[in-house]
Amino acid sequence: MLFKVQRSFRPMSATLRGLHQSALDIIQGPDSEDSVTDSFGQFIQGVQPHHLTHTLLHRSKRMVLDSIGVGLLGSTTHVFQLALQHCQHMYAPNEVSSVYGRGGTRLSPTLAAFVNGVATHSMDFDDTWHPATHPSGAVLPALLAISDMLPNNRKPSGRDFLLAFNVGIEVQGRLMRFSNEAQNIPKRFHPPTVVGTLGSAAACARLLSLERSQCSHALAIAASLSGAPMANAATQSKPLHIGNASRLGLEAALLSSIGLEASHRVLDDTAGVAGFSAFYEDYAPQPLTSPEQAGLRFLLEDQDMGFKRFPAHLGMHWVADAAASVHKLLLGELGSQGMGQGSQVVGQVQDILLRVPHSKYINRPFPESEHQARHSFQFNACSALLDGEVTVFSFSQEALQRPDLLALLGRVRVEHPHDNPANFDRMYGEVQVTLVGGDVLKGRCDTFYGHWRNPLTNESLRKKFRSNAGAVLPREKVEGLIEAVEGLDRLEDCSPLLALLQ
Repeated sequence: MLFKVQRSFRPMSATLRGLHQSALDIIQGPDSEDSVTDSFGQFIQGVQPHHLTHTLLHRSKRMVLDSIGVGLLGSTTHVFQLALQHCQHMYAPNEVSSVYGRGGTRLSPTLAAFVNGVATHSMDFDDTWHPATHPSGAVLPALLAISDMLPNNRKPSGRDFLLAFNVGIEVQGRLMRFSNEAQNIPKRFHPPTVVGTLGSAAACARLLSLERSQCSHALAIAASLSGAPMANAATQSKPLHIGNASRLGLEAALLSSIGLEASHRVLDDTAGVAGFSAFYEDYAPQPLTSPEQAGLRFLLEDQDMGFKRFPAHLGMHWVADAAASVHKLLLGELGSQGMGQGSQVVGQVQDILLRVPHSKYINRPFPESEHQARHSFQFNACSALLDGEVTVFSFSQEALQRPDLLALLGRVRVEHPHDNPANFDRMYGEVQVTLVGGDVLKGRCDTFYGHWRNPLTNESLRKKFRSNAGAVLPREKVEGLIEAVEGLDRLEDCSPLLALLQ
């Protein structure tokens, strides 16, 4: 165990300890080592670097690079500045862990994990998986904070860092696959606030080399620190969800490391006592394969990650690509009449029909802020119709108030076909534009570029990273980060990566 504390209380007597254990047995059952929760603890503690295949290393390094890039860009946002200001003013500084985009600023590990998590999700630009969650932003900031925290002679190797990262991703994916409800775009709570917190705890427990029971306790403690309602989506508070998942998962692992205990069955479907089923009513867990057993296979082996080309809710990417294809057709129509773009385009559009999944929190006809715009089918479709694409700059205050855009928003209708479920693996986006003359132009997207079925090439991912990180760091550091991350599994310790983030 890496951490020791001086306890001022006297050791528990054997009699009291026996009573304490008896009470736990009544609540949890005596065979905790046979529980689903314990199987997760065994996996976290027992998995080794040799379990990381070439595919896992390749895909997880892409995730790390993309997450750092969107975090650096996110450090330029107002919501990040508010979070950083809060941490600097309200808490005594413990200058240990670095902060994205602030070379001279350091915070305590948990606060650094928090603000870097906020930065990662501040523009909704971070990676997304299926079932729906944002896995990297909850895990990476916590691992970077721990790595900063550890003394120079105990920095993790790059491969150990990637192992912990993959553990955090795997735990999130496994938990969500125990529920059919989790397959769909969420309605009640934001998934990263639940599975992300446990994923962060798992990753931190692995990097801290906690014992098997401590890994299980870390997950159980994290479960008590989880959850956020969907009402705060499309507000400045949504980025806090990722910040808290990263921070609270780290805190759960640290609390477990000094002896704090929690339920041995928090991940089990225990009759009469709600554990993880408090979040998903149809939760049906299965034990995780032990690393010692044959057949251990990470989910990331079989399903790649979704990377966004522009900073908005993932569902926006289908409708934006469909609208961009209509934009090309529209230019062809107008070009034959010798007309241009802008107000002349708007003058030719009579009606816009969107066929999208039914999801209330991303159906926003007239968004009033950048955060609402990032969660609006209507806004992203109209932006792509006008410009042929959606970019970082599409969500500026100036762009939101364009008269041409507002005019198009007033002509949008929305339909929810029965064959278009609110599910990132099965949905589609369709845009139909009726022109003043009666002609109808249609565009449809079934799998956008960047989806796990159509992943970004390495060249595209690097281009995105250079654009994002280059908004904050000088070119030599940007290129150094690309080199460090792509060679992370070969680093004896992760100090070169940490140095480039300062």
